[in-house]
This record gives sequence, structure tokens and C-alpha cells, in this order.
Amino acid sequence: MSHPAAGQRFCYRHPDRPAFIACQRCERPICPADMTEASVGFQCPECVAAAASAARRPRTIAGGAISTDAGRITLIVIAINVVAQLLVMAQGGTTDPNRSDFFRWGWMSGIEVALGEDYWRLVTAAFLHGGLLHIALNMYALYLFGPFVEEVLGRWRFVVTYLTLAVGSSVLVYLLTAPGVATIGASGAVFGLFGLALVFLIRTRQNITGMLVLLAINGVISLQSGISWQGHLGGFLTGLALGLVFAYAPRDRRTLYQIGAFALLWALFAVAVVMRTEQIRSMVGLS
Repeated sequence: MSHPAAGQRFCYRHPDRPAFIACQRCERPICPADMTEASVGFQCPECVAAAASAARRPRTIAGGAISTDAGRITLIVIAINVVAQLLVMAQGGTTDPNRSDFFRWGWMSGIEVALGEDYWRLVTAAFLHGGLLHIALNMYALYLFGPFVEEVLGRWRFVVTYLTLAVGSSVLVYLLTAPGVATIGASGAVFGLFGLALVFLIRTRQNITGMLVLLAINGVISLQSGISWQGHLGGFLTGLALGLVFAYAPRDRRTLYQIGAFALLWALFAVAVVMRTEQIRSMVGLS
């Protein structure tokens, strides 16, 4: 029967195994099975894991984690729009969306928001469309620009940003559109993505000629009859504001700046909605 030699050390993770070396960081004895080669010497598994967790992970200019599947959230948003359109069509709203109860429940109408306190319409209107061409154009634009913005922002920042763009678009519609006019479509949020993309391109010193041409074309389209320029402008301005914060906030405090920007925007949205609601209610003699 063998006995350990006097003074022989054993691995702290495997007490039955002799240790021939100590971890370079914690100096605890380790056996060959627990030795991981480092830049200098060998380290134990715990020290390797601690070093990996402490290492600074690469981030985008907006602070988002580098993603290998950017665009997944964009595809989910597109899917939600498509499902909503299918539901409208299933209720007979193919040629006349007004026939769909779901459509009427979700559209953006100032009079219904103010009198019925239907504030959800500020969000749901961004996921409804009047026809197949309408949704096709908006979803194509979202497919083109959504993944780029999502990659820069990271997954959760993109989710909050998209909702903020949609509400920012609806708030300006609420403020500047006649109360009885119904408004729908994701184009306001898409214009917000345009604004964000423009700031990011400028921040990274890329060519913005194509983006400016695209904005000019869409600006002209926005002035056509039946198009809500208010929604487009609201989304675009919200996108510009968020883009400036995402792109230029101090790196060591960018999360704080971003949270503050979202809080400020939503506070402004709330104040604007309350004021417009009182104005509309006064117009119909309810205040």
C-alpha cells in the first residue's frame, strides 16, 4: 500500500490527485486536469472563469452587445404586422378595412382617444395597414433598415426604441391631425428608423448621400393626399433625438443618458397627450 510522500501537495479540486503546480493567479495547487495555459504559467478553472467574466465585452457605439443574429426582432415586428393584417382580412376588411372590428379597435383616431380614453391606439395604430400594398411597402422598408438599427442598438434597446418611435409618431398625429381622421401604419416608426440610421451614418463618417436622397423622396411622398405627414414627421424627429443620444452620449455614462432620454420623451408624450385630450374634450363641450 502506497502512502503520499511527506510534504506532497494535492489538487484543491481533486484531493486524491497530486498537484505539481500552483495556479498563477490564486496560487492554489492544481493537478494536470485542471491546468489551463495562460499568457504566463497556468491557471485553475475558477480563475479562468473569473477573468472571462471580468473582461470587457465589445459593444456597439450605442452600447449594445455585438450580435450574430441582428434582425431577429425586426422579423418579429414584421410578423406581428402581418398577423394583424391577416386578422383584418379574415374579418372581411380586404377591400374595406372599416368592416373589421379589430381594425376599428386599433386605428388612431383623436376623437376616440380623447372621448373614450383609448390610449392604446397610440401603439396599435403602428401595426395596422389599409391594404396589401400599404403593408408591403412599410414592411419592405422595415426589413431594409430595421436590422441595421437593431445591430447598432442591441436587442432590448431596439424593442424600447421601436415602441418609442411608434408612440412619438402617433403623438404628433394626435396633436396636429383633425380629431375625426383615422390614421394607421408603421411608416411613422419606419421614418424614426430613418432618423436613427442617418445619425449613425454621420457618427461613423459614412456616406449619407443615398440616405438623403431616400429622405427627400419619402418627404415628397409624405405630402401627398391620404398620407400622414404628421406621423412621418413625429417618428423622424423622435428618431433623430434618440439617435443623437445613442451616438454621442459619453461612453462611461451612455446607459444613464439613454434612460434619461427615454424618460424625458415619454414624459413629453404624456404631457402632450393630456393637453390635446383636454383640448378635444373642450371642443365637444365635455370639459
